[in-house]
Amino acid sequence: MELATKFNKDNTFGAAFAGFAASSICLGVLSTQAYTYFKRYPLDKQFYKYLVRVASMLIEVADQVLIAHAVYTYLVSNWGVVTILIAPPVWSLILQITFGVITGTIVKINFALRVWRFSKQNIWVTGLIILLTFAELGTCLEHFRLSSLSKIADMKVVGSLSLGLGMATDVVIAAALCFFLRNLRTGHRKDDSVVNSLIIYAISTGGLTSVISLSTLILYNFMPDNFIFMALYFVLSKIYANSFLAALNTRRVSRGRGTDAETNTMPTFLMVGKVTQRTVHLDPENQAVSVAFRRLTRRCLVS
Repeated sequence: MELATKFNKDNTFGAAFAGFAASSICLGVLSTQAYTYFKRYPLDKQFYKYLVRVASMLIEVADQVLIAHAVYTYLVSNWGVVTILIAPPVWSLILQITFGVITGTIVKINFALRVWRFSKQNIWVTGLIILLTFAELGTCLEHFRLSSLSKIADMKVVGSLSLGLGMATDVVIAAALCFFLRNLRTGHRKDDSVVNSLIIYAISTGGLTSVISLSTLILYNFMPDNFIFMALYFVLSKIYANSFLAALNTRRVSRGRGTDAETNTMPTFLMVGKVTQRTVHLDPENQAVSVAFRRLTRRCLVS
């Protein structure tokens, strides 16, 4: 009842509207990244194309529609009706939480696969990431028990646990990628520049999602009588989806050459080790023999 008695339209419905606007901008960025992905990598693996279509676009568009419906219900259909705060929450708001967690789960599982490949199939680190990811997914089921927005502070333990697990997962993923990526350094400037760019990317994406999760967690615990934390949560799933698409789209930049014409296009995190190995084990003498053999063959054909 504290939220209903201390109602302030600016930090409640106003904050929710601001979160909807920010989420719309993130969806626009996500759409641009999706367009860039399909234009740059028309021959990419069907698995990644499916994830981009379903996980990154379909789910996030549905998530944005749910946010729009919830904001419209509270700000337009029930404008000025304070008692809406003690009524059961609108169904779209509850379902939106589920969609957001599903997006985060899909993205984190894909990053866990990166760790699995980079770590040479380290089951302990990868297993920890997957365990934390599904633990967060399990805690989100508790929000279906929310009876009204005025009692949202009563679920502080479950909400804090869910946000804390998400933040911990992001930190573990970023730390694991940085640690295992260092092992791919060979001393060659070109290869090491690729590894360094991937390390910077892992830190930046993991740090961004961790900061948003931590900010949401702090606001939820210290300011549960407003919806500012909800505004950040509206944006969080879009950040996860954008980080996944950015990982796919930076393959061209990280490798230093286009992959559009290749029939076996693979992400940077799959190619770095193989490119590095080919560079390290390249034998100049064998190359010279191969060139001489081709020249001799052409002369025989001409004669």
